[in-house]
Amino acid sequence: MQSIKSVDIFGIRFPILDYELTLQLFQEWIASGQAHQVCIANVHTTVACLTDYELRDISNRALSTMDGLPLVWYAKLVHQAQIKTRVCGPDLMLKCLDQGQQLGWRHFFLGGKDEVLEDLVANIRKRYPEAELVGWHSPPFRPLSAEEDQQLVDLINAAKPDFLWVGLGAPKQEKWIAEHLDRVHAPVQLGVGAAFDFHSGHIKRAPLWMQKSGLEWCYRMAKDRRLIKRYFSTNPVFLLRFAWDFLQIRVLKRSAAAS
Repeated sequence: MQSIKSVDIFGIRFPILDYELTLQLFQEWIASGQAHQVCIANVHTTVACLTDYELRDISNRALSTMDGLPLVWYAKLVHQAQIKTRVCGPDLMLKCLDQGQQLGWRHFFLGGKDEVLEDLVANIRKRYPEAELVGWHSPPFRPLSAEEDQQLVDLINAAKPDFLWVGLGAPKQEKWIAEHLDRVHAPVQLGVGAAFDFHSGHIKRAPLWMQKSGLEWCYRMAKDRRLIKRYFSTNPVFLLRFAWDFLQIRVLKRSAAAS
């Protein structure tokens, strides 16, 4: 794979990716058999990395993708990055399931309630009948004992998945993957947040026009009032930092160069 250019957003290194390139990377990782982590980053997790240094370190050691359109806008306006599209967790999951039908990719799902996982698996089997679903597990919400944790690792490894899809919510899912990366043998390990709820049919996703215009967060907030605090604590920070970085990097440096 050729060298991939990247941009820095709030101290996180984001490669310039599209879905095709991301899938090519996954195919290489699966061929190598080595475990890799993917962080699907949105505005909330990117801003959280300003104060959560553990999450920022994890994000920089992993392959971080721009899930939220505002991150794509930042990359384009501040860094003038040539970027085609975001790489969104729920959409990436479907593309991997689809392409994996021909390539024999094996999938394991970790997280969510039992009923969510049951409906998720049923829906995927209807939509992608040739997809190899080799396991799923709903862990308790409490911390696991050392013995329970090892049993979970053994359960995943025995299924020999190529993809471990983790839906524990951010940043718990990212930290869980990072903590277990040297013990869980799946080549591609991703935290995909609400993708389980979307694809199981338990939560309706925003209309396509809202997804394409960067307003998906508004729809989610309207449907789940618990997200109000999250969005109103991080979105203003992102906008202020976005404006400041644009002013510093694009406007002031351009003025200084012209003079």
